[in-house]
Amino acid sequence: MDSRTVALGWIAMVLAAGIAAGAQAPKQTFRDDLMFLRKHTDVIVLTDRSGQGQVAVVPKMQGRVMTSSAAGPTGYSFGWINRELIAARTPVEHMNAFGGEDRFWLGPEGGQFSIFFDRGVPFDLEHWYTPAAIDTEPWELVSKSRQSALLRKTMRMRNYSGTVLDLRAEREVRVLDRDAALSQLGTTAGRDVKMVAYESENKIINTGKDPWQKETGLLSIWILGMFNPSPEITIVVPFVAGPDDQLGPVANDSYFGKVPAERLVVREGVLFFSGDGQYRSKIGLSPKRAKPVLGSYDAMHGVLTIVQYSKPEGVEDYVNSMWEKQDQPYRGDVVNSYNDGPPTPGAKPLGPFYELETSSPAAALAPGENIVHTHRTYHFTGSETQLDPLAKRVLGVTIAQIKAALP
Repeated sequence: MDSRTVALGWIAMVLAAGIAAGAQAPKQTFRDDLMFLRKHTDVIVLTDRSGQGQVAVVPKMQGRVMTSSAAGPTGYSFGWINRELIAARTPVEHMNAFGGEDRFWLGPEGGQFSIFFDRGVPFDLEHWYTPAAIDTEPWELVSKSRQSALLRKTMRMRNYSGTVLDLRAEREVRVLDRDAALSQLGTTAGRDVKMVAYESENKIINTGKDPWQKETGLLSIWILGMFNPSPEITIVVPFVAGPDDQLGPVANDSYFGKVPAERLVVREGVLFFSGDGQYRSKIGLSPKRAKPVLGSYDAMHGVLTIVQYSKPEGVEDYVNSMWEKQDQPYRGDVVNSYNDGPPTPGAKPLGPFYELETSSPAAALAPGENIVHTHRTYHFTGSETQLDPLAKRVLGVTIAQIKAALP
């Protein structure tokens, strides 16, 4: 079964269960979302020194960052939240799409080293299950302060080939103050630009007695951010330019069928992808093509979003998540972006939302060794004139170029 058929089947099952969320109101505030979350679970609110940058972390949902604001409680809420699923308080069988702009997963999803399929079963929807430790089980809150929260989870994974992988995951979410955040990006911003920035430092440690080896299967850290779509969102992904015969294709856009030309435009060194939540599609970039930054611009709300992540230079082994026995299980993507939409004409979408995703390299760890993957999220709000220097410096294109990129 190809990935498009699988995905459509999964969406149909989610919709049949009656938990697919409707579109979020475009002016949803951080306070609105925080009040909703607190009715259903414990929430930690982290703040920067100004008190305006605020981040909501939910330990019982794997320590994910559910949403954030650049302007305090009344600011626009950036994260997509699946209110219907959370309010139902009844987990669904295969995967619980609670939402959140920074959530922890592990790869690979498919292939002979998958942790989503039991040994020997077909790679189809019926046999696909998200491991509970990264789907429904709560994580331990180890410590917290005004600006950070540390969480952890001990887990055991058994992959498709039968290899048992014992590990502990540790995850620290930290809100960054303005100057520190801008320094990480290597840029500046006018004082009229409002912003919130935070990072998740994600670690997995081999707590077993045996080394993790390529021949028996490796894991990777996979961070996914789910954001509110709008008709005027364009995703921007800088890439390493060069010939395909040396670097491979610029992007893999075959996950759910080839992306139409009006929704994916490739220029010299940068690609543009629609984040309107109206057409289900996904892209991915290989380690030879990916740069350690990507982002989006929402012209409707004046929001520039940047994701920056740790990408070790020269490393090419990333797990492959295709739902099939693989000839190259360590030739997966480093960054991905997903745009939600109706799975079939006239059907409800899962969200809608769009995603910015990053992954660590495959982790070949001896007992006691660890790998760390850092994923930073920045939201800037302001006028086009105010945001233009940021876009140019970090993404390599102007706001005008982003707005004009897609037909």
